[in-house]
Amino acid sequence: MSLPPNFGRAVDLSSLGKPVAAKPNISYGKEVTDANLATEFVTLSRSQVVILLCWSARSQESVLVLETMARLQGATGGAWTLGSVDVDGQPQVAQALQVRTLPYAVALVSEQVMPLFEQSYPEAQLRAVIDKVLGIAAEQGIGKVVEEKLEPEEEVALAALDANDLVKAEAAYLALLARKPQDPFAKLGLAHTRLLIRTSKLDPKEIFAAAEASPELIELQIQCADCEVISGDIDSAFKRLLSCIRRLEGAEKVRVKDHLLELFTLADPSDPRLIKARGALANALY
Repeated sequence: MSLPPNFGRAVDLSSLGKPVAAKPNISYGKEVTDANLATEFVTLSRSQVVILLCWSARSQESVLVLETMARLQGATGGAWTLGSVDVDGQPQVAQALQVRTLPYAVALVSEQVMPLFEQSYPEAQLRAVIDKVLGIAAEQGIGKVVEEKLEPEEEVALAALDANDLVKAEAAYLALLARKPQDPFAKLGLAHTRLLIRTSKLDPKEIFAAAEASPELIELQIQCADCEVISGDIDSAFKRLLSCIRRLEGAEKVRVKDHLLELFTLADPSDPRLIKARGALANALY
């Protein structure tokens, strides 16, 4: 297995706080130890994707990601293996993987280490990362790509979007959310569909010109931000609405904030523009 060049470097996890008095009973995935890392997990990576998730009982965020990863593994019917690395109980494994923050995940594909993520993500993004790894591994002859099973309402929504029937697509996503309120893809699909509905009859050039001429008109600023997101300029959209939030009060401020939060759901969680905008929003509100 190819390990990082500074294998064995001490791992500083002091920011996590004091260890808990007793180790909780957490059994998601197969436990990774210094003894079985190479003999079991690296060997298995020759025929199947292995994902190692590093966590600590001192980091509730990492425990929640571990739970989500275990649930995703179960949903694929064993297409990949989840290895659970308790960094407190297995410091040598943490050193080998160069863990700096939690949660931290790497994939093992044909004995090679592939860094995945070092922060918490929503389930939809975690699933997308896993699907990407499975696809890369399949290209190398390791395992096979798992075909995603769509919910019936998702199939209706996607077909409606292909036919440009936005009202039908919206209704399908709402039906799915009524049945599965926390479904991340339904939430994303609904937000995207509603954005398409809001902008379907707008002329971006006219909206941009009107918004510049009348910065005090909130509806114009919201419409302009929608058009900017559609065009791919999410940075301008975020800055526009943040500027409104800073100068508004009361119900109008809440309205723009809620709209901005909805636009946030349409961006990649790792996008630095989104991360910066989230920080700016917190400063503007508090």
